[in-house]
Amino acid sequence: MPATTLSAQEARVLILQGRAPDNLTVQGHLKLSKQNELTTLPAHLNVTRLTLDDCSSLQELPRGLHCYELSLVNTPLRTLPDDLSVEYRLDLSGCKQLEELPAGLQVSSLVLRDCISLCSLPEGLEVCFLNLTGCLNLTSFPVHGSIQSGWLIARGCAQLSELPSWLNRLSYLDISGCVNIHTLPENLQLTSTLDVADTALKSLPASLSNVQLRWRDVAVTPRVAFHAEEITAEEALNEPNAELRRVMIERMGYENFLEQASPHVLDKDIDPGGVRRLLRVSLYDDEPLVCLVVLCPSTARRYLIRVPPSMRTCHQAAAWIAGFDNPDQYQLVAET
Repeated sequence: MPATTLSAQEARVLILQGRAPDNLTVQGHLKLSKQNELTTLPAHLNVTRLTLDDCSSLQELPRGLHCYELSLVNTPLRTLPDDLSVEYRLDLSGCKQLEELPAGLQVSSLVLRDCISLCSLPEGLEVCFLNLTGCLNLTSFPVHGSIQSGWLIARGCAQLSELPSWLNRLSYLDISGCVNIHTLPENLQLTSTLDVADTALKSLPASLSNVQLRWRDVAVTPRVAFHAEEITAEEALNEPNAELRRVMIERMGYENFLEQASPHVLDKDIDPGGVRRLLRVSLYDDEPLVCLVVLCPSTARRYLIRVPPSMRTCHQAAAWIAGFDNPDQYQLVAET
């Protein structure tokens, strides 16, 4: 069947009417977002830019689809066709039912943000830029693959325990929130920055000895990133950079910090667990640190919870923690 060439507007009308022919070439940007009745597209569709975001009934793509850029944000796809061809950018953000990708997938930029059903990446994957943010159940990379001199973002991939050995040269790597990653590949090289917040890393391979470290986008030293036990409250309080100071306090732990910082007691009262205190530490060029210290009545454990600096009483802070904007309502519901 010979190919038919149409403008994006002409193609859109025929596709929504269910009358579009196969082997269709579309000129321009074909926008079909939020078309909840759309269930199919013509086979062997060739289009420069195709947007199918929030098409809630689209559960599969046609055979022979070829695009320069394809956006499928928040669609209910479970798989993609083996012969899908996307040259530049494939965006699958929010495809929460996506379970697998075709082997040998090649695309310059691949966005898999919040694809929570995806457990592994396909063999032979070749990309330059890969965003895996929020892929909570992703456990493994393929045995063979390639990320060519671009970047890898894997924020919050809590099930990942290691990065692939074939990962060798990137401009940028973000593994913040990858709580099970203890080591990085020995041959890994980075030309820009490495974000290691909330990982299990204690050191870096020699190949990364000069890399710029970050902690959730804040520049930090190896000491702050890997030797939090050496940080003191005095050091943190004297740090002029407010963002770095927050990281230093976080790395120390609020309880350890407050033990050293001689906090001001804003309020003290008694609840079923015993005495609770509202503590405040002033911070230079930043909002003060205010925390409620409480005891669990069943375990007798002490808990320290940061609350907004506007809190003035223990009861007000406890109400805020419980989700009440009005402390009086918290008393009526929770404490009578």
